[in-house]
Amino acid sequence: MTDPVYIYVHGFNSSPSSWKAQLLERALQAQGLAGHFHCPELSHWPARAIEQLQQLIEQLKAQGQNPLLIGSSLGGYYSHYLVEQAVCRGEALKAVLVNPAVYPYRLLEDWLGENQNLYTAERYQLTHRHLQQLLALDCAKPADPGRYLLLVQTGDETLDYREAVDKFSQVTQFVQPGGSHGFDRFEHLIPAIQAFAQGRIELPEPAELPASAN
Repeated sequence: MTDPVYIYVHGFNSSPSSWKAQLLERALQAQGLAGHFHCPELSHWPARAIEQLQQLIEQLKAQGQNPLLIGSSLGGYYSHYLVEQAVCRGEALKAVLVNPAVYPYRLLEDWLGENQNLYTAERYQLTHRHLQQLLALDCAKPADPGRYLLLVQTGDETLDYREAVDKFSQVTQFVQPGGSHGFDRFEHLIPAIQAFAQGRIELPEPAELPASAN
């Protein structure tokens, strides 16, 4: 059995330089698995971002690999869409959702106008067309709950964690009291992510964390 391959799907105004992506990449490097990590820099256009991810997934599968998606925030929304599309096609694909956005087409209404990526400094206009593209990716509750692992922290200051808990009610969930949208102590969940990639559920006890000060 080959080692799993991981695709980290970053969130809104983020990049491969996000700290969770960097933590996961370093952890895999320490295990001699540097070539098993991918984190594409996604377009701010949702339709284009999905195309980028689909192309990467197809490329890896053509090489005989079966990637696991790890979607953070908006990346969790994208990952949900991609897994549901794979279900429809009868293809294998699973995802770990980390504080995922459930209704980003509502949340980002407050961000319409000029935006700047926090890592790349790219400036762009967030428009109603972006929101329309997000709405087009909306999916119902998972058709195959076993393809998902949900990781949320109740102290998320950006998203209401209860939306994800409800949307993914049939999915194996790790609900940690406190924490933040960035998902504090993410490194403690990396072994659980790797176990899930190999078909196992091995979650730690969700110890309470201090809530975000934001």
